[in-house]
Amino acid sequence: MKGKHKVIVSTKRLKYEFELRRNLTIIQGDSATGKTTLVDMIRDFVNNPTGTPVEVICDKKCHVVEGSLWKEQLSGISDCIVFIDEGNEFITTVDFADKIQKTDNYYVIVTREALPALPYSVEEIYGIRTSGRYGTLKQSYHEFYRIYGTDTYEDKVSPEIIITEDSNSGYQFFEHVCIENGLKCESMNGKSNVFHYLNKHKGEKILVIADGAAFGSEIDRVLQVIHGRKNVALYLPESFEWMIMDADILKNNTVRSILSNPSEYVESKLYFSWERFFTAILIEQTKDTYLAYAKRKLNPAYLSGAIKESILRKMNIIDLNKKDE
Repeated sequence: MKGKHKVIVSTKRLKYEFELRRNLTIIQGDSATGKTTLVDMIRDFVNNPTGTPVEVICDKKCHVVEGSLWKEQLSGISDCIVFIDEGNEFITTVDFADKIQKTDNYYVIVTREALPALPYSVEEIYGIRTSGRYGTLKQSYHEFYRIYGTDTYEDKVSPEIIITEDSNSGYQFFEHVCIENGLKCESMNGKSNVFHYLNKHKGEKILVIADGAAFGSEIDRVLQVIHGRKNVALYLPESFEWMIMDADILKNNTVRSILSNPSEYVESKLYFSWERFFTAILIEQTKDTYLAYAKRKLNPAYLSGAIKESILRKMNIIDLNKKDE
């Protein structure tokens, strides 16, 4: 499955309306915010579509998966939107991540826990709030709102240390930039180590660079550990490969079209996260050129003056230039 899919779930008194654009969507929030009610309504419709007051409108079939037979239930579902309510412990397991990785469904998971086995985006974590859009005597309208953004800075960022989540090409690029400008650069060798590093290092000016497309499971605790600290900023682009393509270095109309609306190109059965998709596209579009890209080892062409500066300019108010002595 790919593309954006609008879902409307309603009764005469209650209505949910939202749009899904990736294969993994997380719904968080406190009790009594309507999360379980949404799943209950979908379950009622699926189990008894003609005998329930619930109406579900979507271009894809919706299902609820739950309980100890979740694997059997999933095996019979294809090209659908699957809802899973909190309390189903299987969502935290590697087994669950493995099972859904090669499916062509979209998944909407209600959970207050982080799910480190799943590569979900910081931009696809939502809460539910009730809107007054329909008035107090009419339908109660529930809407999704995004909980986390992709950066945590308002003013100019001038770090002393950059940390990246892994040691691949992105780290190699920023390590080179840091060496040129007298800054430190460290690889965390895994996104879960970002939190531990920030918890130990509280004096330096730190810029965290991580793949926003798969950092969703870490964002809450990272934001908690840096709360109130003015010396830490997060920069969470979709991925380093996305940064390269967004800088328009390739001058490629195919890439421009993809970046303008990625949902229409990312096939969920092939790419568990958008980070994997952008990596595949960059490798494909630069094959047999001087910009040929490899994930593990950075092509030195990306460190040349004009190309390097094009990438850095896309970071807006983040300043990595050499500091005056």
